[in-house]
Amino acid sequence: MAPISHYIGKTSLTTLAIGIAIGITVSNIVKFSSTQRRHFSSSGYIPDSPHSHGENDFVEGPDDSLSWHDEHSHSHKFENDSVARQLFKKVRVLCWVMTNPNNIHTKARHVKATWGKRCNVLLFMSSRADRDLPALALNVQEGRDNLWAKTKEAFKLIHSKYLETADWFIKCDDDTFLVLENLRYFLQDKSPSEPVYYGRKFKPIVQQGYMSGGAGYVLSKESLVRLVTQGIGHKEDCRADSGGAEDVEMGRCLQSVNVQAGDSRDELGRERFHPFVPEHHLIPDILPPDMWYWSYNFYPAKQGQECCSDYAISFHYVPPNMMYVLEYLVYHLKPYGITSAYESTEEQDHGSSHKDTDAMKPEGKGMEDKEDEETNISLAQTDSKHIS
Repeated sequence: MAPISHYIGKTSLTTLAIGIAIGITVSNIVKFSSTQRRHFSSSGYIPDSPHSHGENDFVEGPDDSLSWHDEHSHSHKFENDSVARQLFKKVRVLCWVMTNPNNIHTKARHVKATWGKRCNVLLFMSSRADRDLPALALNVQEGRDNLWAKTKEAFKLIHSKYLETADWFIKCDDDTFLVLENLRYFLQDKSPSEPVYYGRKFKPIVQQGYMSGGAGYVLSKESLVRLVTQGIGHKEDCRADSGGAEDVEMGRCLQSVNVQAGDSRDELGRERFHPFVPEHHLIPDILPPDMWYWSYNFYPAKQGQECCSDYAISFHYVPPNMMYVLEYLVYHLKPYGITSAYESTEEQDHGSSHKDTDAMKPEGKGMEDKEDEETNISLAQTDSKHIS
């Protein structure tokens, strides 16, 4: 018979092994749970597909559009926006926003109240006209299965009626936030007569890559002309029906008419166009490590401080409340005592030999220029009402 101490020792070892196994299991569960909380406790929507649309529709915004009335307050008194105002005239941008009748009052009007007013021309494309916004009515059905058809009709309308009002034409969604000043800065040394378009470049499916639809993509005038006159209705790679993912089909169509998918990163390799809200790019590990995003980026995606250019242009899946938060952070919040010398330094950093140097000269903030800007936007909106 084995001694009692042998059984006690064997039992203790078994108990110890079981305890270790339980401890490891609990630790892994806690770790997994913590990771999931980090992934899903963030304030923005994380799409499970690169072609998701409208999944933050449940996020409510203000009942009415909000506006700031502090342009003449002490905090703005010494601002010099002459460079931005000169680029407004030099780099003319038409913005068209994909929306629908259900989103006019919940999303689109908050775009108009924030970044939309900085476009040279602002158009909202829907299946039903709305004179208050205003929105143009396209002869298409609503729904994600018809986004490609809607996009084609929108660009055809713009080519027909608005081609000479702008040099660059950017498409985005009604939950995209744009910083137009940074877009014009990026485009200022680029020619609208070149066949090129820019955005957040993805790599699957299309040989040269294509631009994420939600982050927005901007076409040169030449690209728009080729799209409409040589691509849509002419090329086999320009899908004739309404099916397919809008951004992929746009990439295929533009590639077929020799429009280049350009590189929009800054000199440090940081992206300017972003498919998610700032939080999801800035905070590491919010985005699940196995999600589609990591394999879709044309250039290696970065997290944390290296994710985003200081001159970022766009963010996507931005709910209405966040539109106003970003508007405040970008255009109103400022650290006292810190100024920017970009007028003299950024021109050299941008590396262009053919910039319009007059656009970079300081200039007093005259009311005539400000009225010109407001007139441009107002005329575009009046024209929109007429077409509706």
